[in-house]
Amino acid sequence: MGLNSLSPRSISQSIDPRTVKVGIGRVVRAGRRMNLYYFWEKRWFFIAMAVGFGMLQLPVPGDLSREGMIVLTMSAVATILFITEPVPLPTVALMIIVGQVILLGLDSTQVAKSLMTDSVLFIMGSLMLAVAVVKQKLDKRIAWLIVRLTGTRTSYICFGISAVSGLLASFIGEHTVAAMMLPVGITLITLTSDDPKDVRNLAAVLLFSISYGCSIAGIGTPSGGARNAIMIGYWKEFFYEPGNPDTYKFLIDYVHWMMYAYPMFLLQLPFVTVILLFTFKPEYRNLSRAVVKLRAEVDMQGGLKPGDWVAILIFILVLVGWITASSDLGMGTVAIFGAVGFLVAGLVKWEDINSGVNWGVVLLYAAAISLGVQMKDTGGAKWVAEHFLDILTPLGADHGVGLWAAVSGLTTFVTNTMSNGAAVAVLGPIVLNLATAAGESPIVIGYITAVSSAFAYLTVVGTPACTIVYASGYLKTTDFLKVGWKMCIMSIIIMMLGAYFYWPLLGT
Repeated sequence: MGLNSLSPRSISQSIDPRTVKVGIGRVVRAGRRMNLYYFWEKRWFFIAMAVGFGMLQLPVPGDLSREGMIVLTMSAVATILFITEPVPLPTVALMIIVGQVILLGLDSTQVAKSLMTDSVLFIMGSLMLAVAVVKQKLDKRIAWLIVRLTGTRTSYICFGISAVSGLLASFIGEHTVAAMMLPVGITLITLTSDDPKDVRNLAAVLLFSISYGCSIAGIGTPSGGARNAIMIGYWKEFFYEPGNPDTYKFLIDYVHWMMYAYPMFLLQLPFVTVILLFTFKPEYRNLSRAVVKLRAEVDMQGGLKPGDWVAILIFILVLVGWITASSDLGMGTVAIFGAVGFLVAGLVKWEDINSGVNWGVVLLYAAAISLGVQMKDTGGAKWVAEHFLDILTPLGADHGVGLWAAVSGLTTFVTNTMSNGAAVAVLGPIVLNLATAAGESPIVIGYITAVSSAFAYLTVVGTPACTIVYASGYLKTTDFLKVGWKMCIMSIIIMMLGAYFYWPLLGT
């Protein structure tokens, strides 16, 4: 019988109603499961929305404006979404932008202008430079250079890896250096033994040398991390007044930042190696066998090519520009100029930059900084700072070292739950207003916040460097807790000593 000869009646008669019922039931149950799965996956999004709606229904405190309440609500919702990530983080940035227009009633052009500051331009340019640097594939050469400087003893190599990772990360960002140095660590591990179980502790020491070397160094210069540029932007936005000489000190340039923060990085370097070797005792005290294999691979690559030397020259020029011209041109302009140099020289293609730069990160920091400015303008940050100070007063931590420790502890906690840049973006307006209310130096409190945001040693997601080395497969999440608390104590002590004894010598 042909298909055309089938009538609707014959078709209906050939179908078993029980089969249809069972099929429909399965579809309905599958749909319900999909809905439940969707709501479970997005539960923190709906919880954040409920928290925001509930906060907006609360009576506004008498010493806080309605706009300030709205901004604090947006900040609370954004913080929940930053921590739980039920939606992509760039989505949170878009929500912040839309919220400023709809909830605060700001003109969209005004909001757009607040998104593109020199700090955001600097972050974007640094990410573009990072892509160009990684494109040169210098990992094995760097590993060989480290070994030539340190020798083959495991402890010396670990210190060398931390030092080189740190020196690089202090200028081009920790996530870039971690990605570039990870093959270095894996190369030394695999050349030592093919069985990961035989080099469990060695792998932990080498990989943590990379991630923690990058983390402690990210504080060293403004280009070491987005959090530094964010804090510099806040200082200028909150306290600088054109034509007022008393506020010129809040125009923090590249050299000024290095004077405050770079010694903190250098002092921590030897302690990183000591803590790692004490926590994870390596199976091999000497890596001479791996070094022999590494040298053979480097010899096969040959010498540096002309393009490598051009890349090195461009990067040196960018560093010189940051140090000498950032106060006049802006650090963002110098970073973009460097990216243009790599493109013009043909060392990197735009397709590489377009695919290698996380543009969502740029958008996220832009929106977070914009929200921070609104926290200042509406008085929301001042309100939170004053009430936080009221809590600290009975504890004797409302001024001096006690306040510094409280700010550092708060920042350390927050930065282990979200990215360090987001932590400074959220806390910056609050702690700077807290400094003003307590009669403390906003510069000191700002540096304490920015430096403490690097103490994300406890979790895999606390910093990109930790996430990158964890992705190698050699580490467990418990390893971070095992060594991270020791790192936190060491870093906080060194920072507090520096803030008490060293920073006053610089005029704070």
